[in-house]
Amino acid sequence: MSVRVQETASLRLDEIYRHTRDRWGADQADRNITDLCSAFDQIEGHGVASRPIPAEFGIEGFYFRHARHFVYWRRLSNDDIGIVAILHERMHQTDRFRDDLSGE
Repeated sequence: MSVRVQETASLRLDEIYRHTRDRWGADQADRNITDLCSAFDQIEGHGVASRPIPAEFGIEGFYFRHARHFVYWRRLSNDDIGIVAILHERMHQTDRFRDDLSGE
């Protein structure tokens, strides 16, 4: 089993890095991305408390909160974990999640 960060989520990681670097510096940006990736690695062992994605999103999967972000993930057909979307807590979750999914 491995964790695969899908394209839209990867773009969000880039945005998170740039925003954090520009605001608080590269060291903090590095720590934030490292912490997020560490949380991804904890999914399989239930090291993060994941909940089912609400039905109104129209997709099966799970999400968890990490600091100020919500991480959405699902099992892929090969049983890997796919990180689908990463949204800041201030983003309108339903609209942004649908936007991210339509970009896949």
